[in-house]
Amino acid sequence: MAEVSLQAEVRSGSGKGVARKLRAAGKVPAILYGRGTEPASLAVDARSLSHALATDAGVNVLIDLQVDGEGHLAMARQLDRHPVRGDIRHVDFLLIDRAKKIAVDVPIHIEGESPGIKEGGVLEHHLWQLHLECLPGQVPERINVDIGRLSIGDVIRVEDAPVTEGVTMLTAGDEIIVTCVIPQVLKVEEEVAEVAEGEEVAAAEGEAAAGEAPAAQEGGEEG
Repeated sequence: MAEVSLQAEVRSGSGKGVARKLRAAGKVPAILYGRGTEPASLAVDARSLSHALATDAGVNVLIDLQVDGEGHLAMARQLDRHPVRGDIRHVDFLLIDRAKKIAVDVPIHIEGESPGIKEGGVLEHHLWQLHLECLPGQVPERINVDIGRLSIGDVIRVEDAPVTEGVTMLTAGDEIIVTCVIPQVLKVEEEVAEVAEGEEVAAAEGEAAAGEAPAAQEGGEEG
């Protein structure tokens, strides 16, 4: 599991005015909490924070948060981003214990080539991440799901996803991760073809019935 070091400083004051000044100085307001301690108001360098979260582990990266020369093992748990620019405006850091399990969301990575796609099918993604529980050092960067045997109509569920020893899956096992289905366009074309075929059969039967009707009437008159 990736681990990075991040410098933080104690900040005084609170409110929008203080936060605005910090952001103007290239810093991000932060809170450090957890493990029965009082929340601490901090500030971290915006660029350093972005770099820390840019590893393959994403927000699940272990952060050695250095505050006044003292290290704190933490994870970024709440990120407030600007709705347009996407830059981080505030971050909550959760103190964690290496010896205690934590619950995390881990992204799903699809790998392999589905035979169903070659047959004309399309993939439907239902889940993009899985909820897991494990020790901080055992958090996987991603869960690989192989679709190499996925044909049209097949389904891969959470219970089929591989997890390493020590990792507990918290997402329900019967939830669907991905399936291969017939494209909607083909479904419509098949339905139209079936309707057209049904109409042709009905028309043929109608013509046959109409051709038999006069013969039946002639036979009745002779009797």
